[in-house]
Amino acid sequence: MSENKRFTDSGIEIKKVYTKEDLSQQLQDELPGKFPYTRGVQADMYRGKLWTMRQYAGFSTAEESNKRYHYLLSQGVMGLSVAFDLPTQIGYDSSHSLAEGEVGKVGVAIDSIEDMERLFAGITLENVSTSMTINATGFILLAFYVALAKKQGADLKKISGTIQNDILKEYAARGTYIYPPKPSMRIITDIFEWCSKELPKWNTISISGYHIREAGSTAVQEIAFTLSNGKAYVKAALEKGLDINVFGKRLSFFFNAHNNLFEEIAKFRAARKMWATIMKDLGATDEKAMMLRFHTQTGGATLTAQQPHNNICRVTVQTLAAVLGGTQSLHTNGYDEALNLPTEEAARIALRTQQIVAFESGVTDTVDPLAGSYFIENLTNEVEQKAWDLIHQIDALGGSVSAIEEGFMQNEIARSSYEYQCNIESGEKIIVGVNKFTIDKEDAVPAFKIDDSIRQVQINKLQELKNKRDNTKVAACLQAIENAATSNINLMPVVIDAVENYCTLGEIADCLRKVFGEYK
Repeated sequence: MSENKRFTDSGIEIKKVYTKEDLSQQLQDELPGKFPYTRGVQADMYRGKLWTMRQYAGFSTAEESNKRYHYLLSQGVMGLSVAFDLPTQIGYDSSHSLAEGEVGKVGVAIDSIEDMERLFAGITLENVSTSMTINATGFILLAFYVALAKKQGADLKKISGTIQNDILKEYAARGTYIYPPKPSMRIITDIFEWCSKELPKWNTISISGYHIREAGSTAVQEIAFTLSNGKAYVKAALEKGLDINVFGKRLSFFFNAHNNLFEEIAKFRAARKMWATIMKDLGATDEKAMMLRFHTQTGGATLTAQQPHNNICRVTVQTLAAVLGGTQSLHTNGYDEALNLPTEEAARIALRTQQIVAFESGVTDTVDPLAGSYFIENLTNEVEQKAWDLIHQIDALGGSVSAIEEGFMQNEIARSSYEYQCNIESGEKIIVGVNKFTIDKEDAVPAFKIDDSIRQVQINKLQELKNKRDNTKVAACLQAIENAATSNINLMPVVIDAVENYCTLGEIADCLRKVFGEYK
C-alpha cells in the first residue's frame, strides 16, 4: 500500500524527506541584504531593528478610536494602523443614505479634517508611523493626514507611514472601489508623484495580497496576483515619466500569514526574490528600489467562531511564519475577531504574542534561520516557479488591469476558495474545533458591538461643520478639484486645499464621481 501523499494549501506535493539533491547550487552565494534579497532586505534584519509591531484598530467615532490608540501605545505598539468604516472607504459621508447601518462598524468614521484631529488628539504625527488601510479614498485620507501634520507644525519630510492605496485588488477581490480602473490608476500615480517631492518618507502604496488571500486564493496565487498588480503600478508610474529609482523605494507590500508554517515562510522568501527580479527588469538600478518591504497581518479568514480561544494558537503560528519569513511590520489579530471587533483584552493578547516571539523565542537572534534547510529552499523554489507561471499567464492577457477586466483573477480565486471549502466539508482538510475535535458547549466570549446611534453623532458634527465653514470657499475648492480632474493637473494639492477649507470626504469623492463616473 503506497504512503498517503501530502500537499501544501497551494497543492505543492511534499516529499517524505528532502536531501541536498533537492537543492540548486547557487544557494550558498546568497546573503541577506543583497540582491535578490531572498534571505531578507537588511543584512542584520532583527538583530539591528525589530519589525514594527502594529495593531489594526478603528471603530465607532474618532474619539473612541483615539482612546484605543493611546491604550495600544501605552502597551508597546510601535506604529498605529487605522481601520476605516465602510462609508469612509467608499466615499460617503456618515449622513448619506447609503451609510445607514454601517457608520463606525468595521472601522472609524472619518468625514472631515475635524474627525482626523479627534482621531490623533494627543499624538504627535512626527513621532509615530501610521498605516491607513484605505484605497478608493486613500488620497483624501492622506490629504486629511497631511493637513493635520501641517496644523501640528510638523516637518512633512519627517512624516512616515503608509496608505494602502491598492485599487487593483479591490476590483479583483474586495469590492471597495469607486471610480473605473483608468482614472483610479491616475489618482494613484498623482499620489506617487506628489509624495516623492513633498512626503519622501511616506510609503505611497501597500500592494496588497492580504485581501486576495482573504477572498480564498492560495499562497501561490496571493504572491502572483500581488506582484503582477505591483508591476502594473510601476508601469503606470513609468508612463507618467516618474523615476523608478525614486518612487520604487516607497512601494511596500501587504501579505497574509496563514497556518501552513513552511509554505508561508517559503512564500515570503520567494516574493522578495521575484520582486527584485521584476524591478530590475523594469529598469531599477538602485538597490533600495528593488527591495520588497512588506507588512503582514495574520489571517482573518483562518479565525474560527467555534472555540475562539484556539485562535490564539493560530495567530502564534502565523506570527512565527511572518517573522521567520522576514516581515518589516506585523499586525496580529484578536482571538475574538470571528465574532466581533476585538475587545481590549483580545488586542492586548495579540500584541503580547508578537512581543513573546520577539523577546522570548530566540527566532530573532540570527538572520533567516531556516535558510539552507533542504525543505525550505526547495519549497521556496517551487512556490516561486508556480507564481511565475501565473504571472506569465497574466502578462499574456495584457497585464493585471486586463486580467481583472476579463475576470481571470476573480475566477482563479473563486475556484481555489471553492476547492478549499469542499476539502473542509469532506473532512480532507481538518480545522480544529470546526470539523474535528468539536465540543457541545462553546465558551462565552465578551462581545464588543457598535451602537447605531453613532451615525446621529456624526451627522450632528457634520451639520455643525457646514454651518460654521466658509461655503463660498468650499464651492471654489470643489470646482478646483473638478478642473484638475478634467486636466492633467496633480490632484493632491487641490484636495489638500479642499480639506483645509473643511470640504468633507463625501463632497470630494462626489466631485470626482461627476468627472470619472463610477465603476459597475
